[in-house]
Formats: sequence, structure tokens, C-alpha cells
Amino acid sequence: MNIAATIGPHAAFHALLRDFSRFGATPEGGIHRPEGSAANGEARRHLADWFGQRGHRVVVDGIGNMFGIIELAGPDAPLVMTGSHIDSQPNGGCLDGTYGVVAGCIAAETLAQEAGAGRLKPRANLCVAAWTNEEGARWQPSTLGSGTYVGDFALDYALARKDGDGVSVAEALSGIGWLGSDAAPAMPQAYVELHVECGPVLERRNLRFGIFKRWWGCRKIELRIDGAPSHTGPTLMSERRDALQAAARIITAVRQFADEAPKDVMHTSVGRIEVSPNSPNVVPSRVRLFIELRSAEEAVIDGAFARLEATIAETAKATQTGMEIERDEYRKPGQFSDRLADLADRAARDLSVGVLALDTIPAHDAVRLAPFAPSIVIAVPSIGGLCHTPLERTEPADLALGLDVLTIMLRKLVESGGS
Repeated sequence: MNIAATIGPHAAFHALLRDFSRFGATPEGGIHRPEGSAANGEARRHLADWFGQRGHRVVVDGIGNMFGIIELAGPDAPLVMTGSHIDSQPNGGCLDGTYGVVAGCIAAETLAQEAGAGRLKPRANLCVAAWTNEEGARWQPSTLGSGTYVGDFALDYALARKDGDGVSVAEALSGIGWLGSDAAPAMPQAYVELHVECGPVLERRNLRFGIFKRWWGCRKIELRIDGAPSHTGPTLMSERRDALQAAARIITAVRQFADEAPKDVMHTSVGRIEVSPNSPNVVPSRVRLFIELRSAEEAVIDGAFARLEATIAETAKATQTGMEIERDEYRKPGQFSDRLADLADRAARDLSVGVLALDTIPAHDAVRLAPFAPSIVIAVPSIGGLCHTPLERTEPADLALGLDVLTIMLRKLVESGGS
């Protein structure tokens, strides 16, 4: 049964979003659904069942990416793709990622119903993607599934990534039954990703719709600091090789890089710290820091990285510790498709909605696809700019607006064969 046709696409959308919010639900109103968890497996099953009940083919590739194929124009027709991800940050929100997948499902159902009724003459098929490990919370790097799809990562490399407990991607996906073996669909003619802004700009400008026209670059560094364990009581202060004290100096310096840059030109963070042996009575002997340097300008990131290298050398000497960069991942800044940005602008204005051009500072799966296929990320406001938290919210009317814009865009792309 075509639910969208029976109760309307907005009601169907909100019902499906509520369904997904059950998987990994937390008392605070968010979700805890890291990639490869039991809750993630339940959400995957619900998505596969949703497609299966409507007669659509489900493809699961070797890294666990899920693709719902809605054949509108025949097996040899080009492909238009939408989607996002259904994994979450630890104790995250119900919208980040899931919104784009759910909206993609309802938009696809609407267009399938229009094609079946003869109101749409499709020249392309539709695909709704749910990418594996977009968040990068459990395994690094982030956007692992889409990165493997486009060839940025070898499949063996991606499957061998291990979390903090030593569990690999392959082991976790196999454990929940979602380590696929299907051939992924061909590269699409266009990829449109709908998302919540995860920032405050739209709300502060009193606008309801934004188009991410470019993305910031990001250098992600995993720094290991080695000191020496000893008793925190009798060990003389002058003789301690305290890895955590050294880490504190690095953390402070990383914040200063952003504070000393022009306003809103650079964002930095140390979002994760691993301390060993993590006992109150033992001088910390090993620390890992997960450092991020973000900017829209390559020169700014390069300058900050050079400062970081100098700070590492100076701090290691001053604290008698050893330091080594174990992972250095660099995503360059870039621009999304002007053609798709124009299409999004026209779709929003057809609905009498104002549009704001934005930068996306976080990565999205569209960033991985952009060098290989015309891609765009469109967004609706986040209340209070909050994201990656159970407090993540967007007005229901704004969520519905994003669905409407996405549907218009996909309709135009399907009618034109993706062009």
C-alpha cells in the first residue's frame, strides 16, 4: 500500500521518522545508535523492510552501505540518488542523518506513485542510500561507507578499522547481520542530501532553508603521547613524565589557534581523550588526543598544522614525553555543484521560501561523492543550532518543507534523466 498517497506525504514522513526514533531511543529524547550496534541493526532491518514492502530492491554492499532502488525508468536508465545515514553519535539526536534517509524514502514513494498514475514521465531511476559509519564516532575515519563507495578507501582497509575495544568494522557488521556482498549501484547522475543545519545561522537569520554551496576542509590528527607510570604520591614533581599534563598543553594550544585567527575563519577541537592507565593514583603514562583543524581556506589549515607540529616538539621536550602522530587525515575544502544549487534555489522559491547560501563545516557523505558526481547538501534550521545531542530539534513544519524541496528537486532530476 502506498502510505504517502493514503495519508499524505507529510504525515507519512513524520510517522516514519517516529518509527526510526525508537531504535536506540534514550530517556533524554535522543538516540544512541552507533554504527554496528544492535540498535543500528534494528534500524537497518526496518529500512530494508520498508523498501521490501513496496517492492523495491535492496542492495547491501561490502562495507554495509544500504541502497533502496526504485526502478521508475527501466533497468538501463541512469540513476539519481538521495539519502544520508542512520548511525548516530553516542547519545545523539534523532534527526542528524536519519532525516535525510526518511525524507528520501517518502519523496521516492511520492514519485513512484506519480509515475504509476501517469503524472510523471521518468527518464531516471531513484536510489535512497543509507551510508555506513558517516559519523566516525566508533571507527575513524568518518564517512567511511561513502568513501569506500567512491574509492577513497580500499574495502579491506575500511573493514579492518577497529574501535576502542579492538572490534573491527567487519566483525561488528557481521555480528548484526549487515556485512553485505552485493555490487553497489553505479555512480549517480546527481546526488542530493537533505540535512538539518547543525548550526545556528538559519534560525538567527529567521530563514527556513539553506543551500550548502561549499564545504570546509578539515585535518584530523590522532596524537599519541608517551610518558612513564609512577605513583602520584612519592614521585617528585620534577621527575614526572606526565602524559596528561603534556596533553593539556597541546589542548590549550589547539584552542589558541582558533582564538588568534580572524573571527569565524577557523574552528579547532580536541573532542576525544584516551588516558592510560586512568587511575587517580598513577601518573598518566599514555594519552591519545583526537585533534581537528577546520577552515574553508587551505592556507589557514596548513598554518595551524605547522604550529601544531612546532607545539608538539616544544611540549615533548619540556615535559620529557614522546609524541607521535598516528593518524593524519586531510579533507580539502571544496564546492558543491552549482547546477544543483540553482535547482535547489528554484525549488525553494517555487514554495515562496527565502534561501540562504551556507558553508558546511561538518562533513557529509555528499562531500565524498562531490568529486565524482554532481552533489549538493540542502538544509533546514536546527533549533538553537544544536546537533549531536538529545536536544537536537527542528520545527515539524521546517522538516516538512525540506521534504517538499527535496521532492521537487528529485522530480525534476528524474524527469530529465539526471541532468
